[in-house]
Amino acid sequence: MRAVTGFTLVLGVVLAGAGCSSDEPAKQPLAATASASPPASPSPTAPPEHPFTGREGSALKPVLAVKIENTPAGKPQMGLRSADIVYVEQVEGGLTRLMAIFSSKLPAQVGPVRSARISDLHILPMFGKPALGYSGVQTRMIPFVQQASLYDVSDSAVPSAYSRVSGRVAPYNLFASPKKLLAKASKASNAQDVGFTFSDEAPDGGTAKKSFSVKYPAARFTFTWSASQKRWLITQDGRKDMAAEGGQQGAPTIVVQWVKTDRSQFHDFHGSYTPLVHSVGKGKGVVLRDGKAYDVSWSRPSEEEGTTYTTADGEPMPFSRGQVWVVLASKKPVSP
Repeated sequence: MRAVTGFTLVLGVVLAGAGCSSDEPAKQPLAATASASPPASPSPTAPPEHPFTGREGSALKPVLAVKIENTPAGKPQMGLRSADIVYVEQVEGGLTRLMAIFSSKLPAQVGPVRSARISDLHILPMFGKPALGYSGVQTRMIPFVQQASLYDVSDSAVPSAYSRVSGRVAPYNLFASPKKLLAKASKASNAQDVGFTFSDEAPDGGTAKKSFSVKYPAARFTFTWSASQKRWLITQDGRKDMAAEGGQQGAPTIVVQWVKTDRSQFHDFHGSYTPLVHSVGKGKGVVLRDGKAYDVSWSRPSEEEGTTYTTADGEPMPFSRGQVWVVLASKKPVSP
């Protein structure tokens, strides 16, 4: 019995050894098998869109608004092509002046810089507390500027940021450095939502348009679609609106916003009244993009809120990505 038992133990050991020397690969532990597979990569997150242009990957930087001359004497303008948004506003005599909004990109120089108007102070609160570059205001308007939600970086407040350029006649020769202006407004609000919606795809509907014109009492704008440039090229008073940097001014999206415009309490030294453009409230408009015109409704409940634009079916009207011009005009031009 002892011999049999011993033989059985020896045989068990031999068989166990034979099993370990098998040609079949040994099974790996479960933990080792799991670690051999690379960890799953997280789904890529699309970079955020800039609220002013819809372009991806743009950091939210401080906002700078600059008042720019818009008569033949001030052409060609410099720096406008770098603006995120350009507002067109009626001023004295039925003429227009621009307010350019910069944040995602700053040009080296911008101008000619001119004086601010009361309508600017009603538009700017939607940007939080931006910096405002300008050259003077009417004396009676100074307290309004001082109380407004903005950082004053005018030529009086930051003279070192401004310079007179040769070859132009005063007052149309004053230009500013946006970088120097923002250096004096370190706490200016960063870009934020102002109501715009963007999409690469145009919505259904719209009316095909080769050009679209807007009249002011003493100015006329025509926006002509360029399929090759994918922009609406701007002509003012029958002349191409050229940029000092080269090329014609224009933008992928033009918003024509019909607004109430009446007389403010201010006027210039000629006695012409200063228009007050009502950018708060509701109204109608037209959005130009991709060679089409879309009828829209606009709404801005308060000065601190942005302006939203909706199509006839109540959906947000998407803009093309890139610069946006907002043309604030009266359906029936108000006489100067």
